[in-house]
Order: sequence, then structure tokens, then C-alpha cells
Amino acid sequence: MPEPMSPTAIVGTDVTLRDGRSVHVRAVRSADEAELLQTFERLSDAARYMRFMRVVRTPDPERLRAVLASFPERGIGIVATVPAGDGIDIVGSAIAVFTADRPSCEFAITVASEYGGSGLATRLMTTLIDEARRRGRKEMEGFVLAQNQSMLRLARRLGFRIESEPGDPTVRVCRLTLAD
Repeated sequence: MPEPMSPTAIVGTDVTLRDGRSVHVRAVRSADEAELLQTFERLSDAARYMRFMRVVRTPDPERLRAVLASFPERGIGIVATVPAGDGIDIVGSAIAVFTADRPSCEFAITVASEYGGSGLATRLMTTLIDEARRRGRKEMEGFVLAQNQSMLRLARRLGFRIESEPGDPTVRVCRLTLAD
């Protein structure tokens, strides 16, 4: 089984986006909990639906805390931050959750609407893919609503195979082979 990642395996780096704005991309930390909850509050209802594939009105802090505590041993978490009046704002995040009995991982990504089309999602996903490969994962998969065309286009550009979810025509399964 792959070795666990140290908390500093993803080195923080400043990234200039296509539109000239700059973000700082780094590994997520447990201390990011409050900022991630603020990020959730800033998401539109439509963005929440695309991310969670159901209506989610309020965040689940206990679930968030459990996911954050599982990193880096049971997954990868990446955030993109920008300076803000209270310190930072998280404008994008990507995670890959490892399955104990399989050499694969499941991804999820969220980008603030004002950063859509800037290249941030591509940067987060390529960082996530690279780290999953480094950690020995063989495959990455994600479940995406069929109406989420921007995510499906990105997945195609990154080399994911896209298939219909058996029994649910509203969902597409995106799979990427990471290693033989």
C-alpha cells in the first residue's frame, strides 16, 4: 500500500491564473476549518448542488472536521487561498479520498464562481492527480452531475474516461488511470 504523505509533501506555491490574478495553492490544514465553512457559505445554491449532487443548505462541521483529520493518511486535500481582511479566503479546494481496500481514490473539487474559467480548477486537479500518482494510487474517479458540463469538459481535457452511472442517468463517472 502507498506510504502516507507528510503534511508538507505538497509545497505551497503562488500561481498566476489566466486572468492575471494570483492564488496560493497548498495542502489543506485542520486549521482551515473556519475558512472552509466560510467558503461553503459563499457558494451559491447552484454551486452547492453541483458539488454535493443534492441540496445542502448548511455545512456539517463534524463531517468537515473528520475529513480534515483524515488527511494526509487517508487522502489528499488542497486549497487555493487569497489574502482577505480576516487573513485569507479559500477560493478553491480539491480532495482525493483513499479507499482502504482499493488502490484508487475519489476526487471532489470546488471553485468559487468568481474564479470559474480562470484555470484554477485545472491547476487544482493537476496538483491532485500528481500527488495521487506520487502516493501510489492506480486510479482516480469522481461522480459528476451530467449537467455540470464545465467539470466534464475539464475531466475530458485531463484524460478522464467518462461513462454514465448505471441506474442513474443524471450522473457521470469520470475515471483516470494513474498507473498500470
